[in-house]
Amino acid sequence: MVHDLLIFDMFAGEIAMAIAPNSSPTGRRSQLTLDGDWQFRHETDADWRNATVPLPWQAQFADLRQTSGHALYRRGFARPAGPGETVLRFGAVSYFAKVSVNGKLIGQHEGGYLPFECMIPPELLMDTNEVEVSCLLPDGDPATAPDFPFAEIPHGKQSWYGPIGGIWQSVMLEQRDPCHLSLCAITANLQGEVTATLTLPQAAMGAGAQVTVLGPNGLAVAMKTLIIGAAQEVVQLLVADPQLWSPDTPHLYALQVDLPNDSTRHSFGFRSFTTQNGQILLNGTPFYMRAALDQDYYPVGICTPPSVEFLEDQLLKAKALGLNMLRCHIKAPDPRYYDVADRLGMLIWTEIPNVGVFTDASARRMRETMLGILARDGNHPSIVIWTIINEDWGIRTHEDPAHRAWLAETYDWLKALDPTRLVVDNSPCHSNFHVKTDLNDFHYYRSVPERRAEWDALTAEFAAGADWAWSPFGDAQRHGEEPLLVSEFGVWGLPDPAQVTIDGAEPWWMETGAAWGDGAAYPHGVQQRFAALGLQKVFGDFEAFIAGAQWYQFANLKYEIEVMRAHPSIMGYVITEFTDVHWESNGLLDMNRNPRVFHDRFSAINADVVIVPKIGRYAGVAGESFGFDLGVATGAGSLEAAELHWQAEGGKSGVLAIPVTGPLRLAAAGHVEMTLPPGTQSQMLTISFRLLEAGIERARNEVQIAVYPPRQTAGLPKLAVPDAGLAAHARGLGYAVVMAEQADVVLVHALDATDIARLQGGARYVVLADGTAKTSGNLRIDTGRREQPFIPIVDETPGLPMGAESQLPNIGLVARQGTMWRGDWIAGFSWIRRDGPFATIPGGPLVDLSMADVIPHHVMTGFRPWEFGGPVQAGVVVGWVHKPAVLIAERRVGKGGLVASTFRLRTQNPGADPVASALFDALIAQAVLMSIAG
Repeated sequence: MVHDLLIFDMFAGEIAMAIAPNSSPTGRRSQLTLDGDWQFRHETDADWRNATVPLPWQAQFADLRQTSGHALYRRGFARPAGPGETVLRFGAVSYFAKVSVNGKLIGQHEGGYLPFECMIPPELLMDTNEVEVSCLLPDGDPATAPDFPFAEIPHGKQSWYGPIGGIWQSVMLEQRDPCHLSLCAITANLQGEVTATLTLPQAAMGAGAQVTVLGPNGLAVAMKTLIIGAAQEVVQLLVADPQLWSPDTPHLYALQVDLPNDSTRHSFGFRSFTTQNGQILLNGTPFYMRAALDQDYYPVGICTPPSVEFLEDQLLKAKALGLNMLRCHIKAPDPRYYDVADRLGMLIWTEIPNVGVFTDASARRMRETMLGILARDGNHPSIVIWTIINEDWGIRTHEDPAHRAWLAETYDWLKALDPTRLVVDNSPCHSNFHVKTDLNDFHYYRSVPERRAEWDALTAEFAAGADWAWSPFGDAQRHGEEPLLVSEFGVWGLPDPAQVTIDGAEPWWMETGAAWGDGAAYPHGVQQRFAALGLQKVFGDFEAFIAGAQWYQFANLKYEIEVMRAHPSIMGYVITEFTDVHWESNGLLDMNRNPRVFHDRFSAINADVVIVPKIGRYAGVAGESFGFDLGVATGAGSLEAAELHWQAEGGKSGVLAIPVTGPLRLAAAGHVEMTLPPGTQSQMLTISFRLLEAGIERARNEVQIAVYPPRQTAGLPKLAVPDAGLAAHARGLGYAVVMAEQADVVLVHALDATDIARLQGGARYVVLADGTAKTSGNLRIDTGRREQPFIPIVDETPGLPMGAESQLPNIGLVARQGTMWRGDWIAGFSWIRRDGPFATIPGGPLVDLSMADVIPHHVMTGFRPWEFGGPVQAGVVVGWVHKPAVLIAERRVGKGGLVASTFRLRTQNPGADPVASALFDALIAQAVLMSIAG
């Protein structure tokens, strides 16, 4: 397959044109790959060493992993046989390259993502030749490369995952006739009209040409002959009844261009991707986007894919996960990436690699890069969306009106160049926004159960067309019908380190990530940290913890997708992300493309038709009524009259009628009211759903409900509760409230000097350290639109112990908001050890949706690692098992002791939330059982 390119060599001040490295001449061109062994010398090397091309030098030399600077490559080649021009073609060299043959400079190129070629003058060629490529990859010091400092060049995620230097795509030696095709740009519409713009050198003037369209079966379906009379010839052909390209039917055509001594083929497809009335249309029919962000990084090669077979395998796994699009993130990938997407059927959203700062030079380079991307990749039917800027990276839309104006102008510029695709101006998150765009997309991350209410509220606001997605400065060019997309969301899981080895050893990138997430993103030593915290007493073993972390990721994605599907104005989403990348562990696959534990279940929730449960609280009491609503969300297709079957473990079941439902709709199935099964033991109850249309299953889903036995209040311990409100709550739960001298346990929100004295004398306390003891104000969150009250806090200074009048002995109480314990993107894995009184809490050890209303907004610090396997009953670790903090723990104080908890258990109606009641009872029971003799 051929996909042409136009390379802009701005350093040389001229435009070079060539056929892309993945082109397939049908004959008359001699090609010799120069991939393989080269000699290499970095500026820090004293001698030459052997290197593999294509591959960034960071991928193959341990001492150069994070190294930029100058490097040289060289290798020999024999004089090509036969007549014609001899050219060296490079897929991509990062960042600035000078090419010499036999000691003579023949070309130079700036730009790390796109191809270029260099003509070898005939007089330079000998029987044996040497090519030398000098590469410069700038670093953060502007003095290293004053003509193109790193901050002003398109560099993408190199600022996250490390530099990429050298020859990282293929090198080819080609001979061709001077009368050859330089570039072929193709557009094709649904009516079968094909327009090919042919770019040719002066030597082709006056030559005859034949242009043929070949169908998916390889047979000619249209043909035209012409005489070349201009540097650009526009040829129009008509194909009757074209077979359209889509992910389900990836029909590919080819345009063959025959010149007297040159013949090439150029792959394309008949496909349209448009918007109308707030919807996305693929080939004129409704489309629901189920996408994942793809960083396009690889286990060994960093950005160099190991093979076409590897690309095919990962794309088939993407389709098995239910994905219909990949958002290739702020980079131009190896062109084989698009070839595979074309052949196997995957839509691609592609973005300009970002810069670090916005200057005239960086703005020019971004546009030049986009021109090169269009020239190289414009014929791919898989590519349907372009992004100019991601999350304001490199520009400052909030502060600078000139940047906003540039963004709108660049949108217009790109739409004029390529009206066949959608364009996103700035794919925004909180604190930035759109100015002019085809798609109203937005990024936000919220973990569940930790921040379920915020996810629900943000999604509802966005679905209603929230103004905070747009410029607030009066310059937004919004027509109001831009389709809504949640274009980044998700949460971390963790891979099994045993499955991401390279040649049986820990990969080098496990030593990266320390600068991210306040250190929580550093992978190396994760097993040792797990063991040092005694977490095997919580999870059983390390492998069970990894599986639990992955199921936690699944539960987050499942719930958040269901909430989005409950809003039919939202036209799709982009999961962050397709694969793990080095230290970043939020992939649906790990770095080696191994599936997560939920791989086989994921396509049921990431589907065109989805069953949407709407459940207020994921917990109930055995023998009591439990109700919830059900809906069915449709995507591209419609739904005939159907039946929604539900089945609870233990025999409860029912059927709801689903009416005929059109595309991109939410059908309200109705309300289910059931009696939870009786029992004296808590359990997780699974309720399953199946959608049948004419007896054929169209969708399935399931939810888990925490079922608690009815509370027994006989024989409850006696409590002393100084706080009147807390005392009323305890009485509402059936506890007798007595004087301190008569109490089994003293219950407080915080401790004062009198409490400390009682503890030292042998008293037992439960401290509900939920942040309500002393309120210093409202902590606020940024939704991207305004600040909103969140939770009362004890002290906004992280780690600061409570004051003398309100203290915990040697324990710091910290609000999670504003810290890494908040979770969201880098997840915090919160757990409760299910033993002793806490064995009554079903599920686990990780928290689940049933705990959304009680999940702590604070953590406790000041505990040693050995305590996590002992007196700590509940805690949290962040990312790769960093930043351990406590949610429930015991502490000895003199002859007495306390159990402190940050769970939010005090409700307006005591006993209404069975989770809060069960945790409250377990805390009191734990305090009674606590060993304090000594």
